[in-house]
Amino acid sequence: MSERVGTTEIIDKFGTKRMLRGILNPVVIPTAVISFFNFITVHGLSFFLPTIVRTIFPQHSVQNQQLLTVPPNVLGTIMCMLFCYISWKVDKRGIFLIICAPFSMVGYSMFLATSNPHVRYAATFLPVCGIFALGAFPNAHVSANVISDTSRSSAVAFNVMLGNIGGLVSTWAFLPFDGSEYRIGNGLNLAAQSSIFLIGICMYFAIERSNKRRSAVDVERELAGKTLSEIQDLEWRHPGFRWEN
Repeated sequence: MSERVGTTEIIDKFGTKRMLRGILNPVVIPTAVISFFNFITVHGLSFFLPTIVRTIFPQHSVQNQQLLTVPPNVLGTIMCMLFCYISWKVDKRGIFLIICAPFSMVGYSMFLATSNPHVRYAATFLPVCGIFALGAFPNAHVSANVISDTSRSSAVAFNVMLGNIGGLVSTWAFLPFDGSEYRIGNGLNLAAQSSIFLIGICMYFAIERSNKRRSAVDVERELAGKTLSEIQDLEWRHPGFRWEN
């Protein structure tokens, strides 16, 4: 298989070169940036959904306000499982990094466009349709686009690290002085999800173009004169490797 090309070891030894190949992978980096932007939204919604609901329905009791935060999370869980199942069946991930973002883009546009409480509450259901799945797909995407266990471990760790940095940013998204419209927080999330959409599109077509270019390369000629160890350390630079989309 192309994702294991050049591999002869069942369990590879840790090496700095392979670790860096995993982190500096041209698919891993933009995917990790997607995680960064997505976790701004995920953590922001997780932390501040009760606050958002309270500003939409201030006349409701605290118990009812808490209960109103449940349906969006239930829907998000269902949509995450559905998207992951479809991705597994079609064996694709890149396209889902694109199609999950517009849900949030529409939702946060609704938050910014109206003060109607019912419309704003309906808008809380849209982001969860995509952001929960976008928490799962990046790890799968980076795992599929590296070769050795060392590079895979470093790639996943790098992706998770950038995602958690995004979560840290989210703590400053919904500020007290910005209530009850929270235009700063909603605008930030709209920008983050729009960035995911654009990065996903660019990465998808870059992968397709790179695979076409690699198909035209003479693998044997490119590897001539290299030792087995050198070939194994090539990782995604191996001419026979193909990106997974």
